[in-house]
Amino acid sequence: MKIYFPFLLLLLALTKNTQAQELNIEGQFQDLIKKSNNYKGYKVVKKEKLYTLRSNVSDSINSYKQEINTLDKEKEFQDSSIDQLTYELDATKKELAIYKDKEKVIDVLGIPIQKPTYNLFVFFGFSFLSLIIIILFLRYKNSFNIIKTTKEKLEETDNEFENFRQRSLEREQKIRRKLQDELNKHKK
Repeated sequence: MKIYFPFLLLLLALTKNTQAQELNIEGQFQDLIKKSNNYKGYKVVKKEKLYTLRSNVSDSINSYKQEINTLDKEKEFQDSSIDQLTYELDATKKELAIYKDKEKVIDVLGIPIQKPTYNLFVFFGFSFLSLIIIILFLRYKNSFNIIKTTKEKLEETDNEFENFRQRSLEREQKIRRKLQDELNKHKK
């Protein structure tokens, strides 16, 4: 129990002090005025309360100064970060502009050519090659038809020739028979 009593007193003192510090400065002034005594139109304030208020005001001022210093340092850090980021952004924009310029150009056999010019050249080249392929296909088809027709005529001619040969052979055989018959007739 003896251990708890001083601890309890210390806890009460800290709580009362904490309550006083928890009030803002304006609240502490109002509390001081409210708890002060009146004497012939004047307010009488206890010195302890005045010293406590002065201490709290001083602590608050120091706290605000520290906060201001911290915020100033943070602002300086943020300013330097912003400057660095601005520099990096400018460098990135320059690189982007360079890459965009490079994107507009294509190297063909070591010669830089603008993309629209290259696209036009490729389009006309493709069109020219397509036209050549179409012409060659038509000529091949025409040649194939000519060859087909020629083969048919050759086959027809071969058939006619074969017929002619057959007929010639038959005629020759007939003539030879007749000749043989005549020779046989003359011989007898």
